[in-house]
Amino acid sequence: MRDSPASSCTTAPKANAILSLNAGSSSIKFALYDTARGSPRLLLGGEIEDIDSEPKFSAKSPDGHILIEQRWPPDKKPDFDELVSTLIGWIDQHLGDNALVAVGHRVVHGGPSHAKPALVSDDLFKTLEDLTRLAPLHEPHNIAPMRAIAALRPGLPQVACFDTAFHHTMPDVATRIALPREYAAQGVRRYGFHGLSYEFIAGRLHDVAPSLASKRVIVAHLGNGASLCAMRNGRSIDTTMSFTALDGLVMGTRTGSIDPGVILFLLQNDGMTADQLAELLYRKSGLLGVSGISSDMQTLLASGAESAREAIDLFVFRIAREVGAMVSSLGGLDGFVFTAGIGEHAPEIRAAVCQRLAWLGIVIDPDANARHAMRISAAASAIDVLMIPTDEEAMIAQHTLEIVGKDVAIRLPGAQR
Repeated sequence: MRDSPASSCTTAPKANAILSLNAGSSSIKFALYDTARGSPRLLLGGEIEDIDSEPKFSAKSPDGHILIEQRWPPDKKPDFDELVSTLIGWIDQHLGDNALVAVGHRVVHGGPSHAKPALVSDDLFKTLEDLTRLAPLHEPHNIAPMRAIAALRPGLPQVACFDTAFHHTMPDVATRIALPREYAAQGVRRYGFHGLSYEFIAGRLHDVAPSLASKRVIVAHLGNGASLCAMRNGRSIDTTMSFTALDGLVMGTRTGSIDPGVILFLLQNDGMTADQLAELLYRKSGLLGVSGISSDMQTLLASGAESAREAIDLFVFRIAREVGAMVSSLGGLDGFVFTAGIGEHAPEIRAAVCQRLAWLGIVIDPDANARHAMRISAAASAIDVLMIPTDEEAMIAQHTLEIVGKDVAIRLPGAQR
């Protein structure tokens, strides 16, 4: 493997580094952080994408320098473990020997027991395997890099950071599903997801809007996956995702909330199997299904097709409707935050959502919204409206540092043993 020309003239600083991994079905997003100053500082970020077809490995420095770009043709496609080994080997080469001190992983589901990050162990592997029944389309992809790294570097600490953990502060009534009680004993309850993103935003509010951080805030994580979280004093009170990441808002390829009768109809009238239903609900619906064009919001916004407009209108309508529910859970509203891909980069969507929420006294500043300012509400607005970029990888790095912090401190240059 050869680095790109840009990387050959870039010398990485020596550091004790933490690697954050966010593994999905066809990609592994990663970010590398220096811990030498006591808090994670980004060194580089990248992705291994198209794992199942023609894998591409790329990384960039924080200022956008391309550090590496590599592709494998289908006939020479490495398996998953080899790709993970390639990533770890390149990081070692980039940082120097013994620089990588821990790896943190995003894990979609922590079940009813995991309210905070946990050090990966044999016992945790067993727990995560059991939780696969609650998140069969996500959990196996989160576990796979853990096992690959454990085999490759048995002594390297790994930390599991759960997307459900942040929502463990929801009141019991917000977690219940109205099924017979024995199903709750099997783990059937409302969990909520996107927790790492919401936790990051809760922390950022203390920095950028401290007067708002302790109040009633709704955060809209709007991306290919989308949800809302109602926070009071930086803690989750309610959220739109539920037992799975299918519930709530319309998403890129997921339905969001759907009448269970529709599922019965598809089973009884179309004879669909569970696998066919999963494919429909997770991968063929949402913006893609309604528009028949794309799951990408920018593509739909640029399209003149009526079906694209219908998909956008439904996306906005459902956000505004669910905001009403979150306001009820909070007993009022003081602030609203947009984040994630669509929330950060689509001013048209922000404006449309705020227009539908005018009944709350929300008024946005069109100029601030157009230039992606942090505060996009007008002076006359009764509700503060902000746009704050999220960073799940940084949250993973912070948690990992907290879990293995003593071990990291021992390895820091000049640290006392």
